[in-house]
Amino acid sequence: MNQLKTSLFSLVPALIAIVLGLLVGAVVILATGASVSEAYAAMWQGAFGSLYAFATTLGRATPIILIALAVAVGFRAGFFNLGGEGQMLLGALAGALTAIYLPGPGLLKLTAALLAGFLVGGLYALLAAWLEIRFRMNLLITTLLLNYIAIYFTGYLVREPFYDDSATGGLSQTVMIDKSAWLPKLFAGMSVHAGLLIAVLATLMLAFVFRKTVIGYELNMLGKNASFAAYGGIDRIRVMMYAMLLSGGLAGLAGTGEVLGSQYRFIEGGLTEPNYAWTGLMATLLGNSHPLGSAVAAIFLAALQTGARGMERNTDIPLEISGIIQASLILFVSVKITCSFVKRRKGKQADGSVV
Repeated sequence: MNQLKTSLFSLVPALIAIVLGLLVGAVVILATGASVSEAYAAMWQGAFGSLYAFATTLGRATPIILIALAVAVGFRAGFFNLGGEGQMLLGALAGALTAIYLPGPGLLKLTAALLAGFLVGGLYALLAAWLEIRFRMNLLITTLLLNYIAIYFTGYLVREPFYDDSATGGLSQTVMIDKSAWLPKLFAGMSVHAGLLIAVLATLMLAFVFRKTVIGYELNMLGKNASFAAYGGIDRIRVMMYAMLLSGGLAGLAGTGEVLGSQYRFIEGGLTEPNYAWTGLMATLLGNSHPLGSAVAAIFLAALQTGARGMERNTDIPLEISGIIQASLILFVSVKITCSFVKRRKGKQADGSVV
């Protein structure tokens, strides 16, 4: 019961941030001269007003959930993996090429593609971990910069060696994946695919790992107090390698799910333009790095985006309002994180642990 109270209490800052974010959005809507109630009603209808709208929201939330879980793993262990975008891209390309060129039945191609996406994304994250261990290069900086290498590298590959000559519209893309290796749709004629089930399964498994396993305990302990973890015999380097492999793997799986379930090929810009990676980071912050909280926050942010399109269709309010609300959410969540950091630092100074 105490754990439940603690978990619910930890959600209070996120709920306050959501309310404040919606209030900021209301002020901006009022400034445009529109009705706040009509705007939010149109947004709700666009996100949840019908089965099609709800399925569209869940389809958009699928990669965001996996990216949010990827970031949460790093945060739990005290590491900042900001390379989700690059890991997602390389994982997606590896998954697409595996599904295209691996001979065999569709189920084999599909399974191998998901595995390849996970491994390539994880190995790319491990590269950043190795750079920190070997050369003490800051993980936050390296993961961030490795995004650009992945963007340009995958862009080159689909513009040159794997370019589809029959492509129309001037898009740089691979050839289409055979239909037998596609992730099935959960509802006919709608965008949500079986990748959502993978995301839900990953969420439950990660929640179990954090609460019930030794590696989960080590991740949590290292993130809360690295010195105490080292005193208790936890090997920081080993845990860091596990955390980055899992984190990058989940990001790679997010991209692979999209090419197998939505795009059916790797398209340059197809995963970066929707801004999945940074929305996933926002979901992790809102969900307080808890797997279940991050997944719910991912669905909420996806609903804001799909709902904004519905609002723009049915009213004169532009969908950029959604971006303003999301930015406000992060601003208020950041205030909470900064206050916690300052409070913790003052506490350490008071007991003499910080000079």
